[in-house]
Amino acid sequence: MKHVPVLIAGGGPVGMTLARDLARRGVQTMLVERNPTTTRHPKMDITNARSMELFRRLGLAEALRAVAVPEANNFDVSWITGLSGYELYRFRYPSVTQWRQMIRDKNDGSMPAEPPMRVSQVEIEPVLARAVRSEPKVAARWGVAFEDLAQDADGVTVRLRLAAGEPEVVRCDYLVGCDGGTSAVRHALDIGLDGQAAVQQRFMTHFRSTATDVLQPWGIAWHYQALKGTLIAQNDRDIWTLQTRWPNDVPPETIDPSALLRAFAGRDFDHEILVANSWASHLLVAQSYQRGRVFLAGDASHQYIPTGGYGMNTGIGDACDLGWKLAAVVHGFASPDLVASYDPERRPVGVRNCEAAAHHTKVRGAIADILRADLDASGDNGYRLRREAGDRIAALGNAENESYGIELGYAYLNSPIICAEPEAQVPGNALDYVPSTVPGVRLPSVVLTDGTPIYDQLGPWFTLLCCGVSPSATLVAAAEARGMPLALLQLEAPELEQVYGRGLILVRPDQHVAWRAAVCDDSRIAQAVVARSLGWPVG
Repeated sequence: MKHVPVLIAGGGPVGMTLARDLARRGVQTMLVERNPTTTRHPKMDITNARSMELFRRLGLAEALRAVAVPEANNFDVSWITGLSGYELYRFRYPSVTQWRQMIRDKNDGSMPAEPPMRVSQVEIEPVLARAVRSEPKVAARWGVAFEDLAQDADGVTVRLRLAAGEPEVVRCDYLVGCDGGTSAVRHALDIGLDGQAAVQQRFMTHFRSTATDVLQPWGIAWHYQALKGTLIAQNDRDIWTLQTRWPNDVPPETIDPSALLRAFAGRDFDHEILVANSWASHLLVAQSYQRGRVFLAGDASHQYIPTGGYGMNTGIGDACDLGWKLAAVVHGFASPDLVASYDPERRPVGVRNCEAAAHHTKVRGAIADILRADLDASGDNGYRLRREAGDRIAALGNAENESYGIELGYAYLNSPIICAEPEAQVPGNALDYVPSTVPGVRLPSVVLTDGTPIYDQLGPWFTLLCCGVSPSATLVAAAEARGMPLALLQLEAPELEQVYGRGLILVRPDQHVAWRAAVCDDSRIAQAVVARSLGWPVG
């Protein structure tokens, strides 16, 4: 029987990101995906700044940006009456190029290390597939389906089914289900879902067309949104996706996708349908992300309405939280209990993001009510109605694309492996990210004098950031005693003390703060900090 330390069921972006993370940490991994190739469905079209920071750490940012929308193009979201009608209000957002300048100019910890990226999942998956196939420690297998599991105290026995139908049994130390919303791994564990299923019925039309004069009549925009649906520019050139509603009593197989395109555009235009299908959006979170040696990540653990783009992006965070923990346990310097911190860290993020997606959807509903007026009316009355509609849309805002507190400000305050400060408060809110070093938060990013983000100077495992002080010999000794890989990063930059304070910050492999203090001269404290960070008992 084959044996691997980690088996990943599901070869979407989350599963492949986890495989890449484990491989770069020296862990042999098998990844199986039931489909024969990467996806043909666009599914998502925004990779947020936090995901890009994590992709940069994995050495993938440059390759992903090579298949993305040109960096000079904006991220604008425009509300319209229709492509043959009027533009009511445009929420303007910077391009990647402009983001890079903002990051350089505002070096106070409030900016991400990487700009967000407009790209379709159709383009992301082949890049990730090439990356994992190039990893000697990853056995990546498409056309192989997970069927069932049985776990015991020492590992998990997994039954697979090959494309030709023959069975295969693999033994692994840990199994991770990254196998989507209908997750067979989750069903095998009998883990339920909290929330609401089938919140909305939608129809997706993915198509090719060079008729930019029809599809972008007011210039480049990421989304053109109207009462009849949302047009997503996948590459601002020739690939587009139209998401529309349809009456629930109309069978989806009777829908003519070309008719939907003509109705949205208000005229006919040359196009080629690539993929068209109905789908339902959900607001669901798994009741648990772990059962013994088996874990859930990505859509297997949470499913959202796409407003806010939290689906894949939350899943990338799942993968990068779980990856280093599994690797640390496999290598033997962390307690086997370290992986038990995955659920208390990531499930609250999943719940919060689900609630945010629901809130954003309510705002869209309020805008839909505004759009039901006769906004294509002619004359002064029509002009007045459109101006008033634009003002009301502006007042409602576009938090789904502006919630930087959700994207960058999440914190693992109740984690068993964080050296928590019970009285400390994480600043900011869902909209606003305010840099902080409270244990549990993502380390604020700054650009160093050599032009690189501080994240590029962090070690591959743990890093002791020393801002204006010398490294703690007691903490270094405690790390050595536990076998914790620890890099030292000395910062002698007074201006950075405004961001990090003056003292010591222990940074985890996923760029989150594990502990902080002005000094650490007490060996008992140092030993407790290291033990807690690795999941060992303290005291």
